[in-house]
Amino acid sequence: MGAAVFWGAVAGSSLVLGALIALLTPVNVRLLGLLMAFGAGVLISAVAYELVSEAFERADARWAVALGLFAGSAAFFVGDTLIDRYGGDNRKRSSGEQAAGSPLAILLGTVLDGIPESIVLGLTILQGGVVSAAMLAAVFSSNLPEAIAATSGLTRAGWSRASTIMLWLFVALVTALSSLAGYVFFDDASGSTIAFVLAFAAGAILTMLADTMMPEAFEHGGKLVGLATTFGFAVAFGISAIE
Repeated sequence: MGAAVFWGAVAGSSLVLGALIALLTPVNVRLLGLLMAFGAGVLISAVAYELVSEAFERADARWAVALGLFAGSAAFFVGDTLIDRYGGDNRKRSSGEQAAGSPLAILLGTVLDGIPESIVLGLTILQGGVVSAAMLAAVFSSNLPEAIAATSGLTRAGWSRASTIMLWLFVALVTALSSLAGYVFFDDASGSTIAFVLAFAAGAILTMLADTMMPEAFEHGGKLVGLATTFGFAVAFGISAIE
């Protein structure tokens, strides 16, 4: 249980680190786009090899994987759409377009983005006894550029340093608690239930990538994002292969 909280906090710490980087030094937007693309590639690899593949192997009924994928995608889509309507649609943008958004909507949207992957961290500890290095690397490396971009935008939108840091500290806390939830709530779950949860997280993460992270990466990084994404995918696959 303690390990789930610890590794969830480690993954969430990159949010605070990214915020500090953005607050203390100007970040080149092209480099930021490439970092986001790298993080997206890492997450895509984690989805394929740590979530969907694992879900398929554990499922007692194969329908659990397909149902989980589409349920996760739909849940993120609905939640994200509702948050967008209340002003959270530009929460990850570095241009300062958050100015028109509700602080609560920005907070809820940021939490929504991070919960699925954080739950999986705790679940990997429950299933294997240790945290998945590939999944931890995926969450950590994708959180960092997201926090840098969002913090840059929040600063341009007029947020104070204290408010911005408090936002990321709260999200990091939610990350740790979500990892704990993944460890505690599925202790006695069946194979199909575990498969559903893994696939649900995979669907939510893929939808998040397509909706928020990849468009921002391409906008700033241009065509080089394809190379950066592939590199991130390869790095995460390498970590997964040697675990």
